[in-house]
Amino acid sequence: MSTGPVVGARPHRPNPQDENAGSLRASLGGLTTRGRSFLAAGLAAAVCAYVLGQSDLLRVGLLLAMLPLVCVLVLHRTRYRVSAARRLSPAQVPAREEARVHLRLDNVSRIPSGLLMLQDRVPYVLGPRPRFVLDRVEPQGRREVSYRVRSDLRGRYPLGPLQLRLTDPFGMCELTRSFSAYDTLTVVPRVEALPPVRLSGAAGGYGDRRQRSLALAGDDDVIPRGYRHGDDLRRIHWRSTARHGELMVRREEQPQKVRCTVLLDTRRSAYGGSGPDSPFEWAVSGAASVCLHLLERGFAVRLLTDTGLPATGTDGSGFDGDSAEVAALLLDGLAVLEQSPEPGLSRAWDVLRGGGDVPGTREGLLIAFLGALDGEQAALVARMRQRTRRALAFTAQPGPDCADTDPLLREAGWTVSAGGPGTTLPGLWQKAHEATGEGLKR
Repeated sequence: MSTGPVVGARPHRPNPQDENAGSLRASLGGLTTRGRSFLAAGLAAAVCAYVLGQSDLLRVGLLLAMLPLVCVLVLHRTRYRVSAARRLSPAQVPAREEARVHLRLDNVSRIPSGLLMLQDRVPYVLGPRPRFVLDRVEPQGRREVSYRVRSDLRGRYPLGPLQLRLTDPFGMCELTRSFSAYDTLTVVPRVEALPPVRLSGAAGGYGDRRQRSLALAGDDDVIPRGYRHGDDLRRIHWRSTARHGELMVRREEQPQKVRCTVLLDTRRSAYGGSGPDSPFEWAVSGAASVCLHLLERGFAVRLLTDTGLPATGTDGSGFDGDSAEVAALLLDGLAVLEQSPEPGLSRAWDVLRGGGDVPGTREGLLIAFLGALDGEQAALVARMRQRTRRALAFTAQPGPDCADTDPLLREAGWTVSAGGPGTTLPGLWQKAHEATGEGLKR
């Protein structure tokens, strides 16, 4: 088999390890149980005919033995030129939702194919391996098949390589050819739509009333740039023009975004259980939902874990980047996020404590998704409140000391909501803001 160009899809190429698959010995190894039975029966009949001197039995034995060998030879000499392609729809899918995989097979040779059996390799978490039987593909013909995959668990899952099994009309021999190309299906956390609430400390932080600033304090602090064709002449800064000897214009006003840090506690010791309905998965889904909700509303968002490493952004701050790009990177990173062996949240606190001002942004919100906290970690989380104007905490799995730690967080200014599996985040999101008297945005 070989591949030909496939327009609009990703072509599958034959595996170099299968170059020896075309040898006659490999073809003999493709004899099916039926073929081996015929061969054994023919050899046994030939031996009996020789011992008994029965020529008629010898003819029957030779016929039985030659039939599978002829099938192997014919299948071995048959050279199909087949091209295959795979397309995922979509390539990134939320957990517990289905994606469809489209397979296309093109017979680019001048002879019709025989019976073809397709099998695509998929991880067991996506379901059973799909198999398809194609009776005959005419020269330059095309066949398209599809199957569905679904996973309850986040992650990146390889699909492929595609295997093509050739067989003769009598079922005596089967040969398998593998293509080398494979695709990756990314299963991201489930994202819930949150109600639009007005966040304290975020007035003007989103929507049409977003504040705008020049990033300059006065004429003496202006950072001008050179004049460009099409610039408004009213923006010419004459003092800088006289100083530099060329036309200089004021910088354009820049939107002042409100910063929001979403802290996700990934400590293995903070959560119990595993699987799609575990508290940790609820926290991951909640963090993804909040991040995407705030990005859509114009916030500068970063996702911070207990390891102290931002999950998105173009630099260490994690705030930079287009919102759509940050959202895609965030979901892609959360798809493979695992629990950490960190003993506490000290590294995250170091990042929050040492974070400086970012041009074009101002301090705004801190939203935390936490596992079980002991007294020491609760005191550390309480100190994080000092770095932000407002702080919300969603506990995914209350610990034995929850009754003691919650009042400590509330006294520090946190708004604490108990969540976890079976609790809908939109309801908690609305109640958290109603509890502080903010109400829904009209």
